[in-house]
Amino acid sequence: MIPRLLFNSDHEEFRQSLRRFLQAEVLPRHAAWEEQGFVDRDVWQRAGELGFLCTNMPENYGGSGVDRKFSTIVLEELASSNASGIGWPLHSDIVAPYLLRYGSEELKQAWLPKMAAGTAITAIAMTEPGTGSDLQAIQTTAIEDGDDYIVNGSKIFITNGYNSDMVVVAVKVGDKSRGAKNVSLLVIEAGRPGFSKGKPLKKIGMKAQDTCELFFDNVRVPKSNIIGQVGAGFTMLMQELAWERLLIAITSVANAEAMLTATIEYTRDRQAFGRAVSSFQNTRFKLAEMKTELQIARVFVDRCVELEVAGELRVDAAAAAKYWCSDLQGKVLDQCLQLHGGYGFMQEYPVARAYIDARAQRIYGGTNEIMKEIISRSI
Repeated sequence: MIPRLLFNSDHEEFRQSLRRFLQAEVLPRHAAWEEQGFVDRDVWQRAGELGFLCTNMPENYGGSGVDRKFSTIVLEELASSNASGIGWPLHSDIVAPYLLRYGSEELKQAWLPKMAAGTAITAIAMTEPGTGSDLQAIQTTAIEDGDDYIVNGSKIFITNGYNSDMVVVAVKVGDKSRGAKNVSLLVIEAGRPGFSKGKPLKKIGMKAQDTCELFFDNVRVPKSNIIGQVGAGFTMLMQELAWERLLIAITSVANAEAMLTATIEYTRDRQAFGRAVSSFQNTRFKLAEMKTELQIARVFVDRCVELEVAGELRVDAAAAAKYWCSDLQGKVLDQCLQLHGGYGFMQEYPVARAYIDARAQRIYGGTNEIMKEIISRSI
């Protein structure tokens, strides 16, 4: 209905290159990755070789030095193709910015080039078994011991956790009763004594994504691994969470648009009572409603991306995009599945897999109830 003005020819060339890569090297293997519960590491390295990781990282650290519109394309193509196991967005667009913006030069040099190359896989560990979205209540501690910290605690629902070579961990340094005031971010490398990983968690959807628990039992970490200042972790998390929430909005709309397209094609081909399913008024009206609502969402999300690139995206706008678009994705996929009839319940159809995978969108990145709380504070 309304042409997109967000991208230029360079963006579209990048999109086509990424789409070819996904079709050739990711989608044929995705079912096998769902069976094993994680994505093979070689696809990360191949993505790094082709420039699909850490695209907006400066070139001197191994990135392409481009804006977040390229990140948006990666998000849209992964979502449109139902490649829900690929954890590149968290690695490239959540972990990397913490290091780039707040990390020491030593940490940047140690990790950013390897992240861009796909030879190191990273994760961020905030959520704990008893805290959920309440980051101020985390219990993982880092106690000073000379030039080191001794870390104890556990994290849960950690994307890229099983494959991770390094994790940015939210810890409390010192008195953990001080709430947000002593939350800090600490780089912890895989292989340190006392740092262990659980097996990939069995989830109802996103089965190829290596989500797991992490355990820290007297893990000794040098103080130089702190990102930014001690006690500044909560502030840094809040500053970066707006982009993380916009990521979810971007993927919600892109996936729902792709499944709507698949549903339109299905209803044109499928016959019922001697007529194409698309010829029935109920079908036409449902398709019209979904197309309209997704167009409205698309315009809002594209505008949010423009604001993000300009450094002007507000926290409440990102929260609104996350909650409304992920809710809309669930609504659209439910209707698309219904229009597929019994076949919509079969996993061989993309709409079935999308329906299962999408449910987490309303939970991670802060639940949609939390998003409404954030928006209400600005009223």
